Amino acid sequence: MAVYARTMAEDNSAQIAQVKRNLARALREDVTPKQRQALLLYYGERLNMREIGERLGVDKSTVSRNIKRGERRLRRCLRYGASTLLNGEP
Repeated sequence: MAVYARTMAEDNSAQIAQVKRNLARALREDVTPKQRQALLLYYGERLNMREIGERLGVDKSTVSRNIKRGERRLRRCLRYGASTLLNGEP
């Protein structure tokens, strides 16, 4: 079954590379600096919200709000990028 799945699966490395480029661009251009900083500490450095709050000098609820809003913006950007990719536009 695994051999069949590998045989039938097409190479999607180009699509994955496109998603990574879209994500990097969205992080640079579409989230606020505070959201970007919170997202990078949370996902990049694997800090919890309390630790991020201590590092940034804000309450953990503020960190949580920035992360959630940043994730929402990124999802919206990636959804647009995915639809563009699926429609064959550059």
